[in-house]
Amino acid sequence: MEPSNQAKENFYQSGPTLKNQYLDDVLLHTYLEQVVPSNILTENTPSLTELGSQAANEMITLAEQAEYDPPVHEPFDAWGQRIDAIRMSPAWNALGRIALQHGLVALPYEGQFGEHARTIQAALCYLYGPSSATYLCPVAMSDAATRTLLDQGDGKIFQPYIDRLTSRDPAVAWTSGQWMTEREGGSDVRSTATEARYDDGKWRLYGDKWFTSAITSDMALTLAQPQGAQARPHHLSLFLVETKLDDDDGKGRWNNITVNRLKDKLGTQALPTGEITLDGTLALPVGDISDNGIAKIASMLNLTRLHNSYAAVGGMRRCFALARSYALKRVAFGKPVAELPLHAHTLAAMATQLAGTFAITFRAAALYGKVESAMAMQDEKQILRLLIPLVKLFSAKQSVALASETLEAFGGPGYVESTGLPRLLRDAQVLPIWEGTTNVLALDVLRAIDRENALKPLLNDARSRLNTAITHEPLAAVTSTLNAHLDQLDFLGDSLGAVSSEVREAGARSFAFALARVYGGVLLVESAAQPEATHPSADTFARQWAADIRVDQFPNE
Repeated sequence: MEPSNQAKENFYQSGPTLKNQYLDDVLLHTYLEQVVPSNILTENTPSLTELGSQAANEMITLAEQAEYDPPVHEPFDAWGQRIDAIRMSPAWNALGRIALQHGLVALPYEGQFGEHARTIQAALCYLYGPSSATYLCPVAMSDAATRTLLDQGDGKIFQPYIDRLTSRDPAVAWTSGQWMTEREGGSDVRSTATEARYDDGKWRLYGDKWFTSAITSDMALTLAQPQGAQARPHHLSLFLVETKLDDDDGKGRWNNITVNRLKDKLGTQALPTGEITLDGTLALPVGDISDNGIAKIASMLNLTRLHNSYAAVGGMRRCFALARSYALKRVAFGKPVAELPLHAHTLAAMATQLAGTFAITFRAAALYGKVESAMAMQDEKQILRLLIPLVKLFSAKQSVALASETLEAFGGPGYVESTGLPRLLRDAQVLPIWEGTTNVLALDVLRAIDRENALKPLLNDARSRLNTAITHEPLAAVTSTLNAHLDQLDFLGDSLGAVSSEVREAGARSFAFALARVYGGVLLVESAAQPEATHPSADTFARQWAADIRVDQFPNE
């Protein structure tokens, strides 16, 4: 029976709704049940469940408030004194307290979950990120600073900082920034022009930092060129900076830092990103001043790149959840659009892209936990070295693509600001830029292959995983196809030494994406072949993912 004209006039489309983001996520449940010991998963289930509820409810409200009340820079007080105050939304601070509540930084350093701590942390970040108004950024940098100080710093000097970074107490906890980008060079940190001068027994920094995310953090790690007796051409050292110093009124004053302005960005509006000048900023060298600071910062980038991938795959999951919910509510041509064959196919493709990207991201997280816990073999360390840039570049690009598809799935409302949907795309777009662009990371993939011989261990790991799944008859054809792709990648890897550097670099991007897709396909097949706790669409994911793989040759000379 056709609805009356009056009913049509009174119709208003309802928007998508979110359920508990942990309880509603079969993909996450399946993975955790397959890889995390049951006692550890049981112990963490209350926190995962609570965060899943917060992410679907109060965190969304807080994130909206933080976005509509963005950071404000007040350079001067009423009397003309330079203060560089940055006013933050109370909602932003509340989101930070939720991160502390669930130990998003602290958990891997508390020691009770061993190699599985990083997997639990990844799951928490995956739930938290899409509703955090990008508070996952200071979480990532604080985690990475902690790891760097533990690996590179003198414990007697830096333990107080580590204790603050890993505290769950809002009255004690600190966050850290990561100040790398300068006008002279972004990805090329060797162009860093900031100077470190030794003056009266203390190191002081002089220079400009062009892009400093989470400028309200309590501390930061940064690179500078030591001057004087320690000076060497193009040598950079790593320093810790406290952003504020104690003063008489107890409020703290900037550590000889001037905030020139806050960035007006495409997205991440709630995140305070600034341009700053360091003019005698007190700093502590992290380790020996003569050591290579770029090598030290690599341990920090490893973790921030992983966190970037958590943000990417978490954003993909949120996009899919919203698109699926809306497709079940929106009626066109007499039925929910989820039942229309073409739209159903589109949703299935989105689910597949999420599943494969999730698989390689969480594989990297699990392997990081194993290496960090000194449980990994040498080949696993080599695999992780290759996986981190691979997963970061791939997940970031997939996140942008899925966000764009999601806006299209909503039609007109996807382009309307008040729905909150455009923010999904704007915030995703930073992920291929932060922590190294796609091209920079593709070249890092080549370095991992050249310097750490990491390709063979990854391909051997993939073959081993396929061999365990070979008895899963429904995916026999997919397994055969993936083995053929592995042979192609092996051949290309062996050919790298025979082509010019120009050809290698020109082909690095397509090679990296093919490698990520093939390895993701292997992981999907392995998951589908598990005897229990298998996602109901696991076979479909593996087939659809494998059908999209293409392994290209390197360009001709």
